[in-house]
Amino acid sequence: MDEERGRLVSMTLRTVGLIGGMSYHSTVDYYLGINDAVAHAVGGHASAPILLSSLDFQQVRDLQVVEDWPAAGRLLAHHARILQDAGAHAVLICTNLMHKVAPAVQDAIDIPLIHIADAVARAATDRGVTSLGIMGAGWTMREDFYADRLTLGGIHPVRAGADDADLTDQIVFDELTQGVVLDSSKEKLLGVVERLVGDGADGVVLGCTELPLILSDGDATVPLIDSTKAHVRAAVDFILGERD
Repeated sequence: MDEERGRLVSMTLRTVGLIGGMSYHSTVDYYLGINDAVAHAVGGHASAPILLSSLDFQQVRDLQVVEDWPAAGRLLAHHARILQDAGAHAVLICTNLMHKVAPAVQDAIDIPLIHIADAVARAATDRGVTSLGIMGAGWTMREDFYADRLTLGGIHPVRAGADDADLTDQIVFDELTQGVVLDSSKEKLLGVVERLVGDGADGVVLGCTELPLILSDGDATVPLIDSTKAHVRAAVDFILGERD
């Protein structure tokens, strides 16, 4: 009976489309995290209905380096339309930085784009965090597209200095996106966290989906909000129909 109930419930689940591969190391965490949560919530043999369009990250990285954001937006929008046409009811961009082109992606589709910064703001609020330090790729730390979205979610963003933005960016792209995790780099990143705390942050977002490969909640004196887990939670809520 329980197995039959799980089967019937799973038939009503909504499908999410993932734009992944940026990098594939963190996309794996999306796939596992969403499926594990849905299986636990529904029971039986249930798993999440997921469509995945996994990009060649080198192509995306080349566009980032030359800052051709219009081309990057067109690329991700193309994959979002593929997912929509394949039956996705909502789309996620499985990276923080590429939400820089989120407006272009949302404009290209007729289904919701589940924004990672909205999920982070919700996770921070749930933890009682009101001032959130931003760590991630250099553009995420320096520019307004991420901080402004946190502000809309009721969270005050705390920005790092230029040197810390450069340091974090270097570790992300020279190491983490290539699967390299070094203890020495962890210590450097924890220094960035503490300087953000000194500037008034009562929590810090790991605002690159690779940062949880090297930092975990509990490593610092304040909560570290895992953007991947927050985004996964938002996806699962959508799949289960708990939030629109």
